[in-house]
Amino acid sequence: MEKNDTCFPLVCIGGSAGGLDAYIRLLKNLPGDSGAAFVIVNHLRTVATQLHEILPRFTAMPVSLITDQLLIQPNHLFIIPEQRDLHVEDGEFRLKPISKPRGWPDVITVFLRSMTEHWDGKLVAIIVSGYDGDGAAALCGIREVGGVTIAQKLDTAQHPDMPETAIESGCVDFILSPEKIAVEITRIVQASKKSSPGIGTPLPPAP
Repeated sequence: MEKNDTCFPLVCIGGSAGGLDAYIRLLKNLPGDSGAAFVIVNHLRTVATQLHEILPRFTAMPVSLITDQLLIQPNHLFIIPEQRDLHVEDGEFRLKPISKPRGWPDVITVFLRSMTEHWDGKLVAIIVSGYDGDGAAALCGIREVGGVTIAQKLDTAQHPDMPETAIESGCVDFILSPEKIAVEITRIVQASKKSSPGIGTPLPPAP
């Protein structure tokens, strides 16, 4: 694969408190060979993430803690490290010092906006359990470039603040449980293979 390949689907799963439960339930229902790259953007400050050690038990995909200039590859799961903003450039991840060191982080919003600017393939933005409303401000931008936005169904989230704020943005296409999010991702990715990269309309919710 060429270093600058950015034509396959890129899926961001943003969460915070209670996110681990959502990540596990989603991954357990997601095939390991969908053809998309998956990125978990979780709020962390001074505590190092352990997601790259925990989540391999629940997915067939290789799971990697993101390092600067790491190549983005399909059928891989990538985890943001603590105390960093995450960007995309030339088909690689770019790590920068966290731009909002105090107050509620906005690392999900930062990454989603970078996706819209620097990725050619289909974009999917998912907001799951967490406090505050990180990510909501970037969802309309995801839709504007033909991407799909999904929020976790509130009664399935341990902490519904984050998906609730996403829904209130008015730019969420689907509201689903983690298990049904996995089904919808699979359908979206399959549909994207039949259309031009980055172009498409949301499919109806899975039954």
